[in-house]
Amino acid sequence: MHAALEFMRRGWSVTGIDNFCDYYSPELKRSRMRNLIDAPGNFTMKEIDICDLRNLKNVFHEVKPDVVLNLAAQPGVRYSITHPFVYQKTNIEGFLNILECCRNSSPKPKLVYASSSSVYGGNKKMPFEESDSVDSPVSLYAATKKANELMAHTYSHLYDMQTIGLRFFTVYGSWYRPDMALTLFADAMTHGYKVKAFNNGDMLRDFTYVDDIVAGIVRVVESKTLPKYDIYNIGNHRCEKLLDVINILADSLGVKPDIEYLPMQSGDVYATYASIDKLRNAVGYEPKTTIKEGIPVFAKWYKEYHGL
Repeated sequence: MHAALEFMRRGWSVTGIDNFCDYYSPELKRSRMRNLIDAPGNFTMKEIDICDLRNLKNVFHEVKPDVVLNLAAQPGVRYSITHPFVYQKTNIEGFLNILECCRNSSPKPKLVYASSSSVYGGNKKMPFEESDSVDSPVSLYAATKKANELMAHTYSHLYDMQTIGLRFFTVYGSWYRPDMALTLFADAMTHGYKVKAFNNGDMLRDFTYVDDIVAGIVRVVESKTLPKYDIYNIGNHRCEKLLDVINILADSLGVKPDIEYLPMQSGDVYATYASIDKLRNAVGYEPKTTIKEGIPVFAKWYKEYHGL
């Protein structure tokens, strides 16, 4: 939604594709869609599933896109442990459909797609660099994202199409997913429940504010100098302590957190930390928002959205 709004602010015509699945509240997704429909600019919504190849082909034939931004996927590390086939369907088959539609379009659009910091697995070297090995994923979700990078490489090689993968690092902001850490923490704090801190609270994450992510996406989309195929980290280049994040959020919500310290969860990693030198050198990417600036914006939206 944030990327689409920025695209429209730049005068681009945007066609959105979503199947509004019930992995989390479809109403939140439809609220985002209404924001796009009500915003100034040219926006069209197509309610289809990227796994529906026939209808996806029809959209590509109708729209003839210059750029395809694929953020559609089944997200979530822990959910992939209990629902593996959902990831095979959406993240592998669905992404293959996107690749097929791009390579059969004339002219072929630039494809920019979401990979994930999860591909680095239990990598101990900090910060994570794109040249690091990503051959040891610790969740099926991460494995599907690594597979997307390999699939994109194959299509770039075989069909002379440009594919750029962005490894996202813990994106947060307004209109945030309810299964992500900040929302789970906010839900617990505002309802008087314990805040669950895994690995006894000793975890590090590269929290990246959504506006910085969108600025990076725009630079990648607009660049005329990127190679036919490449992978870039897109993060904040700051490694934040989980307990600091919890305390900033609590202050922003005006509550005192009651923290429950729990062991590490299966599929989780201790730390994520992005080297952004490659993307900075390629397109001038420079994130600006610290967690002390970004988390209060999320908290304000959260209270307004939930009527608190």
